[in-house]
Amino acid sequence: MTETTTRGTTRTPEFRMVSGLLQTLRHDLITDAFAFRPLPAKTTEGWFVRRLPASIRQYNGWIRHVQVGALALFVVFFTSVTQYSFLGSAGRLATGVLAAVPVLMTLVRPVAAWWAAVAMTLMLAVVGGSSMTWPWTPGSFLAYIAVMVLVTLRRGPRVAAWMWALTVALGMAVEVVFAGRYGMNSMNMIVGSAFALLVASSIQIRRHAKAEVSAQQEVTAVERDRRTLLEERTTIARELHDVVAHHMSVVAIQAEAAPYRVKNPPPELEAAFVTIRENAVAALTELRRVLGVVRSADYEAPDAPQPTLAMLDGLLANVRDAGLTVEKTVTGAVRELPQGVELSAYRIIQEALSNTLRHAPGAVAGVEVSYVLGGLGIRVVNGPGTTDVPPSPGAGHGITGMRERVAMLEGEMTAQETTAGGFEVAVFIPVRSRPESEAASA
Repeated sequence: MTETTTRGTTRTPEFRMVSGLLQTLRHDLITDAFAFRPLPAKTTEGWFVRRLPASIRQYNGWIRHVQVGALALFVVFFTSVTQYSFLGSAGRLATGVLAAVPVLMTLVRPVAAWWAAVAMTLMLAVVGGSSMTWPWTPGSFLAYIAVMVLVTLRRGPRVAAWMWALTVALGMAVEVVFAGRYGMNSMNMIVGSAFALLVASSIQIRRHAKAEVSAQQEVTAVERDRRTLLEERTTIARELHDVVAHHMSVVAIQAEAAPYRVKNPPPELEAAFVTIRENAVAALTELRRVLGVVRSADYEAPDAPQPTLAMLDGLLANVRDAGLTVEKTVTGAVRELPQGVELSAYRIIQEALSNTLRHAPGAVAGVEVSYVLGGLGIRVVNGPGTTDVPPSPGAGHGITGMRERVAMLEGEMTAQETTAGGFEVAVFIPVRSRPESEAASA
């Protein structure tokens, strides 16, 4: 199948393939070849670096720059020793510096460094080449392969393939032009660079894959935390829906029955109770329509009333049966709190004790409930586990759920390890005091 252009010429698949290859070559090695691409600082620490003193470990980000600099110094020394030059010792040192320049260029302009390595190879071949090793002298041979490896580690396997292909073309061209005049070592470069680039490409591919896995793990962790928040908020919304719906239903029923408890109520009173009932029914309908969407298809409203702090003894009895030693302490004047506060306080204590059962088997726990003037204080603390039973990892949603409940009630919460090796959860939930007239009428 062929492709026809606007001018009527026909492009064969072979032509399009070659055109695509040339565009890739231009993109990788020609376009923006001298663009400034500095080598980024290293952000991870290996096992060796973590064992170094802190004063040295703080410079870990520049370790790759130091390694490239050390390699460049070795190239200077190696080239100065092995290079044959009619310029004497100064000329050998100059050729060594010339060979090291492309190596250092890989730190800031990696693609340009390879082109500089090609030019360096030809220059050293002219000023100090040997009839037995041409066109790559020992120093330029080492520097050229070092540059190709460093560029591959930064730019990837595709650039490595193009560099190797052009190296093959350069070697073959030199073989054709100077056949029989020198001891050609182009085949040595082709084979040696192929092995070096294969190793460098495999390292770069593995590094890229590892970075992608790490990024995917971070995204997965964020999504998991977000899903956990949504699940906890859905659970809280369901429970609050049941609580508020119950109270609104009671208001509607009381408003409907109130006129019958008064003999000959005035019309204004009857109209007021009718309005109260209609508003309560309308609010209940809107509540069910808005909050009812958080129920899953298989969710059923609980038949029993929502738990409160009055049911705390039953909860403690259940965890004691499960093997947890727990003591309860109540301070302050016990009083009835808003049902949302009672429900959240019960759930927080329940989740904290469940975490103790999972993560510290055999531990001793204490539950403190403090009724203070401005609200309710809760403290659940446990010691370290004392049994040989391994702790259960759990789903990691407990602390998140507790924080969601506390944040919904505008409270404060801390969850941290204790100095004794246990864990402590401390919560304060503010409760606004009702006016005396409202409390008396209630």
